[in-house]
Amino acid sequence: MSSDVPSRKIKRFSESDRSSDFDAATQKVLEEIDVCQNEIDTINEKASIELLKIEQKYNKLRKPFFEKRNNLISNIPNFWITAIMNHPDLNALLDDTEEDCLHHLTKLEVEEFEDIKSGYFIKFYFEENPYFENSVITKKYHLDSATPTSESTQIIWKEGCSLGQTIEANRTNRKRSHESLRTFFSWFNDNADAFTDDIAEVIKDDLWLDPLQYYLVPDAERDENGVEGEESSSEDNEG
Repeated sequence: MSSDVPSRKIKRFSESDRSSDFDAATQKVLEEIDVCQNEIDTINEKASIELLKIEQKYNKLRKPFFEKRNNLISNIPNFWITAIMNHPDLNALLDDTEEDCLHHLTKLEVEEFEDIKSGYFIKFYFEENPYFENSVITKKYHLDSATPTSESTQIIWKEGCSLGQTIEANRTNRKRSHESLRTFFSWFNDNADAFTDDIAEVIKDDLWLDPLQYYLVPDAERDENGVEGEESSSEDNEG
C-alpha cells in the first residue's frame, strides 16, 4: 500500500562522457534540459515524502476498521481458508493436508512498519491444532536496504508433522503441475529471495484489503476456476 515514489540516481549531463560530443548550440540546449530534469527530480523527491506522510495518515485511519473487520470475521467459521481457496493466485498453494491445517486459521493480519518504506509483516493466528504448537506465526519483510530480506517464525511441529518439507511430485491438478513445487508452508519458510515474493504481495495488497470478495465467490465460479473445474476439463481432454 506504499505510495513511495522510488528515487533514482541520475548522472547529470555535465558528468556524462558524451558532454563534449555535441556542437555548442546543441550542448547549450542539453544543459538546459539537464537543469529542467534536475528540478523535476527534486519535485519527485518532495512528492515522495508527502505521499509517504499521507499514506501513514491513512494507515492509522484504516487500522481500527481492520481490527473491527477481524472481530466480525471471527464469528464465521473457516472464513480465511475459504477466501484463500477461492483466490485464483493462492488456491494452488494448498495440498489436501495443508488445506486441512488452514481450517484452523482463525485470523490474518497485515501491518506495515511505521516507516512504511521499511517493510511489513503478515501474521497468521491458529487455534489449537494437530499440526504445530504455535498460536501465531509471522513472516516479516525488511525493505529498507538494497536487497530486501524476510524472516519467518520457527514453526514448532508436533510429532510426525512437517508440512511444506516434502511435496508430492505427482499432482492431479493440472494448474498445480505447472507451478514450481511450492505450498503454503514451503513459501512461509522460504526466505531466500524476498524481492520476488509474489505470494506475500498478493496477500498484502489483495487478499488482506478485501477478503470478503473471495469468501463470497459463487460455487459455480469457484468450480469453474478451481480444482473441480480443471479436473473435469482434464478428463474431457483425455476422453
